[in-house]
Amino acid sequence: MTVDFLVIGSGFGGSVSALRLAQKGYSVAVLEQGSSLTPERIAQADRSLKHLIWEPALGADGYFTQEIFRHVGVIGGVGVGGGSLVFAGVLLRPKDAFYEDPAWDSLGVDMRAELAPHFATAERMLGRHVVPRLGRQDELLRQTAASLGQEATFGPVPLAVYFGEPGVTAPDPFFDGRGPDRTGCQSCARCTTGCPHGAKNSLDQNYLWLAQAQGATLHERRKAQSIRPLPGGGFEVLARDPLQKRTTERFEATRVVLSAGVLGTLRLLLACREQGALPDLSSRLGQAVRTNSESLVGIVARDASLDLTDGPTISSDFYANDHTHITQNRFSPAHGFVKWQMGPMADGAHRLVRALKVLALLVLRPLTTLRIYTARNWTKRSTLLTVMQHLDNQITFAWARSWLPPFRRGLRTRVAAGQRAPAYIPEANAAARAFARQVDGIPVNLTPESVAGVSATAHILGGCAMGPSAEQGVVGPDHQVHGVAGLYVVDASAIPANLGVNPSLTITAMAERCMSLIPDADSQ
Repeated sequence: MTVDFLVIGSGFGGSVSALRLAQKGYSVAVLEQGSSLTPERIAQADRSLKHLIWEPALGADGYFTQEIFRHVGVIGGVGVGGGSLVFAGVLLRPKDAFYEDPAWDSLGVDMRAELAPHFATAERMLGRHVVPRLGRQDELLRQTAASLGQEATFGPVPLAVYFGEPGVTAPDPFFDGRGPDRTGCQSCARCTTGCPHGAKNSLDQNYLWLAQAQGATLHERRKAQSIRPLPGGGFEVLARDPLQKRTTERFEATRVVLSAGVLGTLRLLLACREQGALPDLSSRLGQAVRTNSESLVGIVARDASLDLTDGPTISSDFYANDHTHITQNRFSPAHGFVKWQMGPMADGAHRLVRALKVLALLVLRPLTTLRIYTARNWTKRSTLLTVMQHLDNQITFAWARSWLPPFRRGLRTRVAAGQRAPAYIPEANAAARAFARQVDGIPVNLTPESVAGVSATAHILGGCAMGPSAEQGVVGPDHQVHGVAGLYVVDASAIPANLGVNPSLTITAMAERCMSLIPDADSQ
């Protein structure tokens, strides 16, 4: 198949690219390694981890990913719509610290001014709407903020959700009838395991829907294996079904937009450089990866009758201080497996000391830990706090051999110069304890963070950061890869600075900006 643009990935960068390029008159094809998400698949995921988790090697064909590396654990989504299938829908613009980061200085671009109109477009396309009603869990978060002296910063968040009339289906309210019918949010707390009612504005409901109507073709269950420039110009991309792995398909395109998410993009580009398909990629590839300085902490209420699930997954937030942003999270019925990743809360930046504290608590207070794992209605009575900071951190991804059998080469993490991605944020533990006091609950840490020192994140950034040259970045200000004309990286991996808030809106706005720089097909 030969097209003007081949888009790899259907997440926030890929879906924006597909629509805008199709509107500019180009022929566009999109490769997505996962499948379309349906209410039937979501119902299956509620009952079985095999249908929730994406792990093709084990025969798991779900849409929720959780990859654990030496220094970081990354949560994401796979399927038509990418990460939007499992994101909570939070649409926040970054604060001033993002634009003041030195990473922008050498680009010669006033990114604050250039992104402003594209943020407005992204908000309109994603159906941004401030949560109209707060529930019991939000009130507990307000009380938590008040106990920490920060009640003035508490409030509802803007979401990519159609609130409408709960449970009532209406004609497309966003695109003058050109989009799909939508059903009002039923406050079922299932945003991060797939909205079964069609209320969340995931990308299959907007950008991708409109892109296909504009002529873009979508190829499900097609994972790109390699990108190779052709002698006469353009690119050859080989792809195959990740669940079958039998037949390799060949695509040709004049230009390629790589939007496979940070891990997918780095895995593909590092492999291509290693194998000689793209030997001229910048030495900066895989460097300056950030976790959004993030920590996840939980609270399990002792009252088994308590139900905190009335509402979307995230509906309110507050700032513990100028650089620490905190949101609450409700659990869906499919989230029961998360409790096995939780353990006693312990403080301390020293990884070994903190791990020993956790082990001591397991020995000295076994009944407290047992309550976590045996709690009835666990998903209803539990809360997760997402804590993100503007403070910078970095790790490096490289293509290296595993030290575990069968010793395959693949994506591995290394500690970078500067501050390591945090597995312990004091403000996170303090907030969890304050919340626990409001609900008579047990504060908990994720054991990969507290025992293994592995930072957990759903918002990984960087690795193909912008820079004015190949010595300073992987892509230029126009998202085009240095040294490989016609190859673009349009996803979170191109963001060169810490956001401190949920990144989906910023990724969308940056993709809109990138596409605005590409001229119409008939003008070339």
